[in-house]
Amino acid sequence: MVTGRDRNWVAGVLGVLKAGGVYLPVDPGHPPGRIATMLTRAACSYVLTEPGSTTRLDRALASLPGTRRLLVPDITERAGDGTDLGLDVPADRLAYVFFTSGSTGEPKGALCEHAGLLNHLYAKIDDLGIGEGTVVAQTASQCFDISLWQLLAGLLTGGRTLLVEQEAVLDADRFLDRITEGRVNVLQVVPSYLDVLLSALERVPRDLPDLRCVSVTGEALRGELVRRWFAAGPAVRLVNAYGLTETSDDTNHEVLDGPPATDRIPLGRPIANVRQYVVDENLLPVPLGAPGAIAFSGVCVGRGYVNDAERTRLAYLEDPYRPGQRLYLGGDFGRWRPDGKLEFLGRRDAQVKIRGFRVEIGEVENALLRVPGVTDGAVVVTGADNHGRQLAACYVSGCALTAEDLRERLADLLPDYMIPASFHRLDRLPLTANGKTDRKALTALAENLGGTAGDSHGAPSTPAERRLAAHWAAELGLPPGRIRRDDNFFDLGGTSLSAVRLAVALDRVISPRDLAGRPVLADLAHLIDTRTGGEP
Repeated sequence: MVTGRDRNWVAGVLGVLKAGGVYLPVDPGHPPGRIATMLTRAACSYVLTEPGSTTRLDRALASLPGTRRLLVPDITERAGDGTDLGLDVPADRLAYVFFTSGSTGEPKGALCEHAGLLNHLYAKIDDLGIGEGTVVAQTASQCFDISLWQLLAGLLTGGRTLLVEQEAVLDADRFLDRITEGRVNVLQVVPSYLDVLLSALERVPRDLPDLRCVSVTGEALRGELVRRWFAAGPAVRLVNAYGLTETSDDTNHEVLDGPPATDRIPLGRPIANVRQYVVDENLLPVPLGAPGAIAFSGVCVGRGYVNDAERTRLAYLEDPYRPGQRLYLGGDFGRWRPDGKLEFLGRRDAQVKIRGFRVEIGEVENALLRVPGVTDGAVVVTGADNHGRQLAACYVSGCALTAEDLRERLADLLPDYMIPASFHRLDRLPLTANGKTDRKALTALAENLGGTAGDSHGAPSTPAERRLAAHWAAELGLPPGRIRRDDNFFDLGGTSLSAVRLAVALDRVISPRDLAGRPVLADLAHLIDTRTGGEP
């Protein structure tokens, strides 16, 4: 399906699942090559879309003559009697394919069945208290697996789904207005966005009278953030959710009714019908409290990766303790606590979370090396967790490639969240003693250099410029003296989410849209001066 998050999307998802088809979401904004790769890998027969779909889809379909385009309104507006189709959709039938970043340079599509989808929906219904009349906010991109439960859980129980448009998500106060006016009871966000909402609530306290439960997922949850939440909304429970796309979304819920005793927030116990092991390299369980690889078994485990036997073979195994059942090893490490709850310890590979999306560093590096003129390159992660992780690209080139050139080329290959926030041209990549790329040295270099602007730009000179530079440095995790008046916020690593945080920190004297239109510090400071009369 290639649609926006609108009623056409809702009708398409329900129709595909009810008919026993396999749902594959594709963002209309993705590069045509990526769209074509996903449709080809999944052997798509039909593309459900809507009038006015993007030219990117048109370009992708031009290379796929066997794939038919269907317009959702043409189907939904046909006359029908409204009777049940009477189709038998067994539990082990494929329900959906979600593509995630792949280390080999191509996205990989995780195959999940109806049984795993339904089991996850029931867990959300039980643990988040979803029932008749409950209003669930649908906020996630349709290419993010949490979008499915946000769409379906309320509808299954006689509740209501509120589609929250992206424009509202990008404005914290508008978002709070939207969920208040929509009388939202259940909400799910990533921790970094919860931080944004809390900053807005701390500056201008307000009631959220209908909100009963907030779930957080996609990133590690810090104890400090949980304590802030309960200080702001003590009657609203918080659920720390954890899971992988390959395991039918969330497999663990830690339900919090009050602030934690420590800074380490557990992932909680497995939901019903899900089994988890913490194992060593031989798949043997490690002792209580010892670190090990997190393995998943039970109804949650999907079939593998679509038309990708080798990657399926490496990650999907037979459960040695329950013959005939699938086991999934996703690369996460953790340990069991004495209270029977799972604790997350990190990753064993180069996968990171950027704005809640899984990103394989290898896929970004492969795309970088495909840019004509780039002879060598590597991608590292910079920024502290509380500032939001960012990708930084270091490259060697024999021609005059600029950061803007690279961004433009990569935009044809990668979705926006996978494009590095900063680019650094080097004469050569540093190497370790054994001849491998020295990623620690590159990370230190990228953090020291910050964005792509040079030192030739002048330092901030007006009160508004200096105030704005201080906020930029705090938001982007850069040294205060690093910001120059001709710097571009987004070239320094700013994202749509950090733009929302900045607007909140500046008491909404500017909006994220203002920042998008005037991303250079001096220009934005001038706009602030015109609105405040030059008052600091």
